[in-house]
Amino acid sequence: MIDRTHELPLTQQCRILRLARSSMYYTPREVSAHDLALMRRMDELHLEHPFAGARMLRDLLRAEGHAIGRKHVGTLMRRMGIEALYRKPNTSRRRRGDEIYPYLLRDLKIERPNQAWAADITYIPMRKGFVYLFAIIDWSSRRVLAWRLSNTLTTDFCPCRYTQLRPPHRVAPVWWRRHP
Repeated sequence: MIDRTHELPLTQQCRILRLARSSMYYTPREVSAHDLALMRRMDELHLEHPFAGARMLRDLLRAEGHAIGRKHVGTLMRRMGIEALYRKPNTSRRRRGDEIYPYLLRDLKIERPNQAWAADITYIPMRKGFVYLFAIIDWSSRRVLAWRLSNTLTTDFCPCRYTQLRPPHRVAPVWWRRHP
């Protein structure tokens, strides 16, 4: 991206790319073999104790003979993308000012295929990271109408175009119809 041999000055190249000039001189350091071994062991401990935070992982590692502090454990946890599982604030509770959307299928009896569909996004853990699975399912027949896998959670991988999914001569699902 930054070309040191280009006739355009480095300051202008950074301004065009919206980069801080200090980041141009940054060279990342390699992770030490000691930290890689610690990260491997922290990953194993996290799988055994998913509720363990930085303090508990520090204590578990110290019990095994590693000399490590809580802040370094926290830094490695952030680098690895792991965090302790614990009860988080209930964001499903209604608050003043929240928009309430009607449930359109409440009194509807779903008796035939292609009458109502459901969409779901979930993630599948892999050896190195995870992938997202997006699926559209027919409620009556429980068939998967469409699905896609992606390594990013962006809308371009969702098979959301109704024309791609709707078989010809079928009735549109309830959530696609216009309601007065």
